[in-house]
Order: sequence, then structure tokens, then C-alpha cells
Amino acid sequence: MINKKELTRFSSVLMVMALLVSSIFMSACCTEEVTAKEGDTVKVDYTGTLDDGTVFDSSVDPSFGHVEPLEFTIGEGKVLPSFEQAVIGLSLNESTTVHIPADEAYGPLEVVVDRGQFPEDNPPEVGQQWQVPLENGRIILAIVTEVSELSVTFENTHHLAGEDLTFEIELVEILQQS
Repeated sequence: MINKKELTRFSSVLMVMALLVSSIFMSACCTEEVTAKEGDTVKVDYTGTLDDGTVFDSSVDPSFGHVEPLEFTIGEGKVLPSFEQAVIGLSLNESTTVHIPADEAYGPLEVVVDRGQFPEDNPPEVGQQWQVPLENGRIILAIVTEVSELSVTFENTHHLAGEDLTFEIELVEILQQS
């Protein structure tokens, strides 16, 4: 026969077990995983490479002058749109790789624009610097390299112009959620 002391101990053990099972169940079924979304301020580690494997920038390699994660707010346009899109949906410490074609990155190396798009009272001249809108809506800074009766040719001044880019990205922190 069970005495009162054993019954109390047994009841206490059952209560602790019930609390443990309940706690495990709650953490397993009801914890919502936090993912990055538009408007969140995030920190990411990244490494950018060209198609030939050359690393052109990295937040984890001190030879690029910094070893801090990149901080930005998704949707503010401070980084390439395709880079931002790659971060959306990532969980903390999750990684992804994104390939960004040149026209979605820093634009083509050379841009030819119809001469009729320029005002006659302010014609472009070789050597001038202009802001040139691309078909995708981005604006690049470019130098006029040739002017003809039909067209104006510009050279994109960004050092990564004309390059396809690949980024390995890891979400390391969500600082502020929208």
C-alpha cells in the first residue's frame, strides 16, 4: 500500500513531467521562426565573386578593408534590388547564393541612347558625364564616348559595369522588424 509521503512524491514527479512535456510541445509546435522581410533592418555577411571566381568584395575578408556585417533596411534601395530579394525569407544564420546578371547589377559597360532623347540646346559632348537611365529603371553614371547624328554612346563608370555578380549571403541578425 502507498503511504501519503510516497503519493505526494509521485504526484510531484508527475507534475514535473507534465510541465516538461508541455514545455517541449509548446516550443516544438508554437514557436514561429523569424525570417527577414521588407522593411526589416538586417545584418548580413557576404562574399561577392565574378564569373571567373575572383572575389571583388567581402564582409568577412579583412583584405577588403572591413570585417563587419553589412547593415541595411530591406526595401530602401541602398543595395542592389536582387541582393535585397535574396535576403527576404531568410532565417537567422541561413545562407543563400544569388547570381545577378550585369543589367540587374551595375549595368552594361556600354550604353547606346537615341540622339533624339537629348535637348538640342544642350547636346552631349565626348568626355561629359551624364546620368543615364537604363531599361530596368536604374540610373547609372556614364561618360560620353561617341556622339553621332543618330546616337550617343556612353561608357558606364562603375568598376563592376558589364560584370555578372554572384553573392554568398548569410543573415546574421535582424535588428528591427517592420
